[in-house]
Amino acid sequence: MKVETLLPDFQNFLSSRRLVPKKNLPFYAYWVSKFLDFSNYNQEMTLALRRKQFLNLLKNQKDIKDWQVRQAENALLLYFDNFFKVTKDVKSSGLSVKNMPNLNIIPLITKVIEAIRIKHYSYRTERSYVDWVKRFYNYLNHSKGISDLDKVTSTDLRDFLSYLAIHKRVSSSTQNQAFNALLFLFREVLDIEVKDVDKAVRAKRGLKLPVVLTVEEVEQLFMYLKGKALLIAQLLYGSGLRLMELARLRVQDIDFSTNQIFIRSAKGDKDRITMLAERAKESLQNYLIQVKTLHEKDLVFGQGEVYLPDALSKKYVNAAKEWRWQYVFPANNFSTDPRTGKIRRHHISEKSIQLAINNAAKKAKMTKRVTVHTLRHSFATHLLMNGTNIREIQDLLGHKNLETTMIYTHVLRNMTDIPKSPLDNLFEKVNLSSKMEKIPDNESTEINKKTQISSKI
Repeated sequence: MKVETLLPDFQNFLSSRRLVPKKNLPFYAYWVSKFLDFSNYNQEMTLALRRKQFLNLLKNQKDIKDWQVRQAENALLLYFDNFFKVTKDVKSSGLSVKNMPNLNIIPLITKVIEAIRIKHYSYRTERSYVDWVKRFYNYLNHSKGISDLDKVTSTDLRDFLSYLAIHKRVSSSTQNQAFNALLFLFREVLDIEVKDVDKAVRAKRGLKLPVVLTVEEVEQLFMYLKGKALLIAQLLYGSGLRLMELARLRVQDIDFSTNQIFIRSAKGDKDRITMLAERAKESLQNYLIQVKTLHEKDLVFGQGEVYLPDALSKKYVNAAKEWRWQYVFPANNFSTDPRTGKIRRHHISEKSIQLAINNAAKKAKMTKRVTVHTLRHSFATHLLMNGTNIREIQDLLGHKNLETTMIYTHVLRNMTDIPKSPLDNLFEKVNLSSKMEKIPDNESTEINKKTQISSKI
């Protein structure tokens, strides 16, 4: 079979979006077809592992040059991360790939991702921003018929934000998230000045008080947790950690001698220090012994490497396998890093933490809506109840503005300074409760009848 005839749909896809020079199209199709043949004989491997093994085979062949390996790697990236996903969505809608509207979305997404990674944003932020860029361009295509990037203006951004508030009825936080993502797109990628965005319809959000557990309710929740799940809940409540702050904790972030936990690159890319509860120290130390044993086993099998932030992996080549850099709460299984394709043990999934807390709340038959963040709210409120200064709580929580922390003063006031009901005051003043107790049942019935008659009149 001639190279020019390999995977014609894939070649048309690359050509229509100008992702690859026309002369190179057959070669991109050739590498993908070679990989597909390789996959037929290695179906027991995961896709990520097959891709890794295939590229390693190419690197070890003397007649294949480095630039060809890079070309093959790029071909697989375009095929699986772009063509394969788009084709799957299009086929399910009954359309053809050739008839798809061309928004140049794929090269744009690539530029967005590059800009995000240059600024060292988290992978969660990357996924969120990319998702909003896709939604924005779907809106442009369907509502305004815009498919040319040169025609996009800040007015389109303002209209999209208004559309989210009016038609989609999103919350203020969701609208702000969309605005931040698209502001990044306009400034960092499209190089377009944003004007008059303040004229967009804003999604309104009133004052919402957080759900807070009483001390007794926290104790009740802990009764239905055990082992690692209990330790996680104790750290969330005892240190006021956010969900991902706990998941990303490294061994070196725990200082047992000073009872401190160091939070690295938290919300707003800020570091801070919070407390380590004395009650959780022994359990955490015993648990880390188990984690170290697991890490040593991984090293024996050639694994034991974790993700390092920024460019530390290049600066310190062996640091990724050092004990101090390991996650305090590692995942049970290995997974593929979506950015690099490396297979390694990541930190615990946030979903598993959420599920453990939710299940415990259900077993405890709590009527309040209990989430992982509820323990952080309870941490702050209970500190206030114990007389801790509001400024100190602000530092422990990592809030940028004091106003954010002040919400817990409202919660505390509602919990402690609730005025007495007029009904209670009424009974205390006239002592109706004692009088009602002295009235015999037959007289009480007669009183009720007279009351009913008078009400009818």
